[in-house]
Amino acid sequence: MQIEIIEMEDDKCKFILKDSSPAMANALRRTMLQDIPKMAIDKVEFHLGPISSDDGKEYESMTALFDEVIAHRLGMIPVPTDYSLFTFQKDCKCGGEGCPNCTIMYSLNKTGPGMVLSGDLVPLGDAKLKVKDEFIPIVELTDTQAVLIYATAVMGTARQHVKWQAAFGVGYSYLPVVEIKPAMETDSDAQQVVKLCPRHVFDIKDGKLVVIDAKKCSLCKTCMEDPIPAGAIKVHGDDHNFLFTFETDKSLTAKQVLDKALEILAAEAKDFDDQVAALTA
Repeated sequence: MQIEIIEMEDDKCKFILKDSSPAMANALRRTMLQDIPKMAIDKVEFHLGPISSDDGKEYESMTALFDEVIAHRLGMIPVPTDYSLFTFQKDCKCGGEGCPNCTIMYSLNKTGPGMVLSGDLVPLGDAKLKVKDEFIPIVELTDTQAVLIYATAVMGTARQHVKWQAAFGVGYSYLPVVEIKPAMETDSDAQQVVKLCPRHVFDIKDGKLVVIDAKKCSLCKTCMEDPIPAGAIKVHGDDHNFLFTFETDKSLTAKQVLDKALEILAAEAKDFDDQVAALTA
């Protein structure tokens, strides 16, 4: 099994999984969706009672939304995740009580009028833990309302809750194989193929029909239908090579997600191999 990176950005990736199988491709897809650890807000404490501003004005600690709705919105905000700094609470030396090795504390203190945004969350500690997407709306405040919140983020996986899902839009398809057969005889047929293809896979160079980028092909096979001569073009998917695409919520980079998924798959494969070896010993 090999991986060829086609496009790698901070929050999205496209790559080819080579010399593999549909079972392994689906295992990689499910691992990226469900098993990537990340930090997310799991506990939210709301201040009850009046809130005073620096100028002495008092505000009501209430909003148009229930506290539960605000807590849910906070939970879905992507929190920066650093594997070198944080671990699962269950594996932490604090025994799950909460410490700087397994939790991130945020405060949110905002008075109205105005929209409370994700950028209003302030990490209590390292400033690099501030959320990267600062314009996610949480709740709108009137001129008499305010919120004072303390939120705790911990590490988890999407098997527990979708707020711990780091990768989205994870999908793959068979790598397209496009062949032009000798039956393509006339210039008019070649021009018709170029015109019909919705993904612009073909072009005409030096008077001949050529494939300029087979990876763009969606396997729709429009180029194999009338009025194109039968047998002129053959399109099929290679079930040993897969074209993957996915995005992240910016809590982790695309490279971190892919590396972690491969690490998890390798560990699970080794564990399975060890269990089989133990049974046959």
